[in-house]
Amino acid sequence: MRWFDQLRMKMRMLFGRGAEGAHLDDELQFHLERQIAENRAAGLSGDEARAAALRAFGNPLAVREQARATWGGATVEAFGRDVRYGVRTLLRTPAFSLMAVLVMALCIGAATSLFTIVRSVLLRPLPFRDPDRLVMVYEHFRDARSNAGGFNYNVVSPADFYDWRTQTHGFEDMAAWRYAQFNITGEHGELPELVNAAGGSWNLFSLLGVQPALGRTFVESEDRTDGTAVMLTWSVFERRFGGDPTIVGRQIHLDGKLYTVVGVLPQSFAYPDAKIQVWVTYASGMPAEVLKHHDFHFTRVVARLRPNVSLASALSEVGAVQYQLHLQYPQAPVAEDVAPRSMTDDLSRNVKKPLTILMCAVGCMLLIGCLNVANLLVARSASRQKEIAIRGALGAQRFALICQQMTESLLVCVAGGAAGVMLSVGATRWLASRWKDLPTAQTVHVDGVVVGFACLLVCVAALLAGFLPALSFSTKAAFTILQASSRSVGGSLSRTGLRKTLLTIEIGVTVILLIAAGLLLKSFVSLRATELGCATENVLTLSYSLPMAKYDKPEKVNAFNETLLERVRAIPGVRGVALGSTIPGAGYGGDDVFTIKERPPLKAGAELPDALTRTADPGYFSALEIPLLEGRFFTHDDRLDQTKRIIVSRALVRQYFQGGDPIGKHLHVPARDDADYEIVGVVGDTIWKVGEKTLPMMYFPLLAGMIDEGGALAVRTDGDPRTVSLPVQKQIAALDPQLPVTDVLTLPEVVGDSLSNARFSATLVLAFAGLSLLLACVGLYGVLSYLMTQRMTEIGIRIALGARREQVLTLMLGDGLRPALLGLVIGLVASAAAVRLMQSFLYETQALDPLVFALVAGTLLLVAVLACVVPAWRASHLDPMQALRTE
Repeated sequence: MRWFDQLRMKMRMLFGRGAEGAHLDDELQFHLERQIAENRAAGLSGDEARAAALRAFGNPLAVREQARATWGGATVEAFGRDVRYGVRTLLRTPAFSLMAVLVMALCIGAATSLFTIVRSVLLRPLPFRDPDRLVMVYEHFRDARSNAGGFNYNVVSPADFYDWRTQTHGFEDMAAWRYAQFNITGEHGELPELVNAAGGSWNLFSLLGVQPALGRTFVESEDRTDGTAVMLTWSVFERRFGGDPTIVGRQIHLDGKLYTVVGVLPQSFAYPDAKIQVWVTYASGMPAEVLKHHDFHFTRVVARLRPNVSLASALSEVGAVQYQLHLQYPQAPVAEDVAPRSMTDDLSRNVKKPLTILMCAVGCMLLIGCLNVANLLVARSASRQKEIAIRGALGAQRFALICQQMTESLLVCVAGGAAGVMLSVGATRWLASRWKDLPTAQTVHVDGVVVGFACLLVCVAALLAGFLPALSFSTKAAFTILQASSRSVGGSLSRTGLRKTLLTIEIGVTVILLIAAGLLLKSFVSLRATELGCATENVLTLSYSLPMAKYDKPEKVNAFNETLLERVRAIPGVRGVALGSTIPGAGYGGDDVFTIKERPPLKAGAELPDALTRTADPGYFSALEIPLLEGRFFTHDDRLDQTKRIIVSRALVRQYFQGGDPIGKHLHVPARDDADYEIVGVVGDTIWKVGEKTLPMMYFPLLAGMIDEGGALAVRTDGDPRTVSLPVQKQIAALDPQLPVTDVLTLPEVVGDSLSNARFSATLVLAFAGLSLLLACVGLYGVLSYLMTQRMTEIGIRIALGARREQVLTLMLGDGLRPALLGLVIGLVASAAAVRLMQSFLYETQALDPLVFALVAGTLLLVAVLACVVPAWRASHLDPMQALRTE
């Protein structure tokens, strides 16, 4: 049991170190006094006996430390001693301590908050069963065709999905879902509400491994065109139905049709995003012929891999089926291949790039903060050189001195980290709430992993901020330091050079961050300045959707739309009203392929012409001031029983008619009744989304009575368009009290809403860059103030010997501006290489934009001069007699 006795002794020595130390002191004193008594008995005097005993016994303090070292736990004891000493040192200089802690709190808090977002969005596994085996499958065009999102994949048609599921076996199962919208109306006076919805195949929730909180999920027999089963998400269950569990089994009205609530999804389920309020079955409400089409693309397909089956093998089966479909339907936009995408990447594709930029910006800011604290520690340690030298002369080891000063850096970073974590809690909530369409936003929170990341940041920051200063200030020879005066020591070239080097690096990193922020800001300004191709001032927009159950005939749709247009035009202050499926700048809105009837048939496998599709009433183009380039606009004669007509955009003519005259030509559009449409007009191009390239467009007559089109109303007024918002909504309610209205925004607000994330990202990066510039300014001011203090005697002698104050001012400005200029040059060179990686993030802005580089250089030089002027001015007005007396 010897090991047990040793362990017990070590534990006693570790936790009872004070009492054991007292016992050790008593024992050492006992042996020393006994030796003295023996020497006195041998005839020595008192002083001689004590001196002889000490020579024989050795230094009691050294013996004491050697004995304590054998107990174990010496490292813990030394660390505790260093912590106590560091706390006392920091408390003696509260201004320095507060500044250092605040810098680290801001930097660590920002990094922790952003890591929380990144972890929840990009790193955390999705809350599904075996999420690593789930994959999204898209149709993929092998040629250069690319859809509007820059993603050369296409959503899937219903018929393709059914063929994939029945004819392949590499995946355990495949499920589908689509976006939808419904008007929820109540039976007891509740207000109507338009909610975002989704239609999922009956097996979607079992494939994902999602269990309902109440009731059940869909069954196969309910997934049909006349299916009436619905599942509620937790948010709408609590908000509209008061969390009443008896809602399961009851019926609700969706688009005027009765649906039976079969279940309620759990609170944690927010796929594909939190805006989805209800789920119906995939086929519910769709015409049966649509499910058989291979050229209607609106479906997302989720597949689960079989165990021990590779993704490549499973996809090869699906790809073979898709290629056969491509050959079978040459006149339809059927891709020849398929491509996968992980569910995490699919959900985060719109936020991944901005998050990457922000993480890089926060990393730069954290590095700048560490360098700033390192500079503060260098200045803080300058006054302790003699103390450190004395400790070394008395036998302190170099490693012990380094650890003691590193402990001070660790204390600063720990205090800053603790404050930063508390700041990050609020900052994370703010980020999650302000970031539009942030996926899995409901899972964003600070947990143990985030706290662990913050602890890691604290350790890294402490090492970066404290190691170089501690190493530098423990390498000087003690004798040299003790011989020198305090002024000469404080102003030694090695320590001054270290501070200047740290400052140069800090300014260089700040330049990189400022240039990145400048480029993003200019890109955002360019986005805001983009012309939509139509009138934008004094334009109010709103949307509504006519439920097919009530408006089941084209005549009913036309009657509602024409009556609404007449009533809105009669409202005082209204200059024009436009009604269509999608207004400029409001989104993609759908597309269709076509062929030009007057052209020879396309070769087999050739890419089919494609254009965005819109509907427009006869006054649409005049109200929005979209110019007519050729032909005519729609008239009220372009209705249900007239020849099919179409208006095209200039981009379509330029791309597919090569400058020829399109008027009178015919476009054959398979998805639109497989009919030929005569081109009667050419209008100017409009932007479907700010920041995206202009695409060809086809406009169909609204009065043709397409009952599957939503309604987007644009009202142009003489003054503030918001004043007609309520009158317009009252007119809609007068026509149909159960019809909800959504997205009541001015056209500039529509554009601003689409740019909210770009504006948010640019603002955050600019804020980080501004804080970094402030830190660099503080560091520059501190360096020059430090130099002036340490060179006070030299400056006094120069002035006493006749140096002019202008010369002293120039000398001190040169000392401060040299590291700033060197850092600026290094930063500009590094930026020229780094910002090339940002080109894909920029809109109509070159990565090497000379204006941005010049503005950043000028701004930093101005800030550097301002930071240097005050200490340089103080140095030039120094009283030489006072400076010489201080020495």
